[in-house]
Amino acid sequence: MARMNMVHWSVIVMVAGLIAAGAGASSAADNGAAPSIETVKGKDGAPMILIPSGPFTMGSNDGLPNERPEHVVTLDAYYIDQYEVTLALYRKFLESGKYESPPTWDDEAATTVGDRPAIGMKWSDAAAYCQWAGKRLPTEAEWEKAARGTDGRRYPWGHMQPFVDIANYNRGVWVNEGITLVAVTSGLEGMSVRHGLKTGGKSPYGLAHMAGNAAEWVADWYDREYYQKSPDKNPAGPSQGDKRVLRGGSWADLPAALRVTARFSAEPEFEDRTIGFRCAMTVAK
Repeated sequence: MARMNMVHWSVIVMVAGLIAAGAGASSAADNGAAPSIETVKGKDGAPMILIPSGPFTMGSNDGLPNERPEHVVTLDAYYIDQYEVTLALYRKFLESGKYESPPTWDDEAATTVGDRPAIGMKWSDAAAYCQWAGKRLPTEAEWEKAARGTDGRRYPWGHMQPFVDIANYNRGVWVNEGITLVAVTSGLEGMSVRHGLKTGGKSPYGLAHMAGNAAEWVADWYDREYYQKSPDKNPAGPSQGDKRVLRGGSWADLPAALRVTARFSAEPEFEDRTIGFRCAMTVAK
């Protein structure tokens, strides 16, 4: 962890009180009907969802300094994986023989619980997988729009604070892939009914586990002040930097880290059991 040189996950404890107000009640968006969803299959066979072009609100004036200011960003249409890249899919990538497996890779787990998210890879290997699959890593803005939608919600499912039947988080110490992680397709049906959420833990566009399970690498270099100078159309992050952006929080994190606006970073070579990814794809014009 010493190599991480990042805004440490535990700093989130300081803002736990920040989100307490209003966290216990869901907004109308929590129970609203999901938009029409268009899906395609990537070259790796993973389903991808079309995120339509248009504006959305990015960042939060109530979050940490690196989430400010709240601003409107307009994106072109793009596709993004509905699920985190799985152990089974990442195994196929490794079997191409061109890339080394992560230090924590468990080939038996990839066989027995292959529907769990692949974890432990450095940024360049996540980017290489997406290229191998004919895709790319999503930009930070693309990731946030896919997780948040256009109604300014705090979590993928709305404003309601997480519960254990909404997201996989705050699990304590690592056990193994089968126990600590959950299937990337879990929680899509019959989840969170007792909390009044009709769509479980899904994002407005139908993406699963945009909060918890595995934190996710995205394409951008990290700059804590980037939002103060970000372009309002298709921002792609700084042209260079020392760290890459991580989004979504993981199985080890507290609720505040699962907010759709929460930004973290790590050196590109960092490898950890909390980190996975999903891919995006530009819509052909």
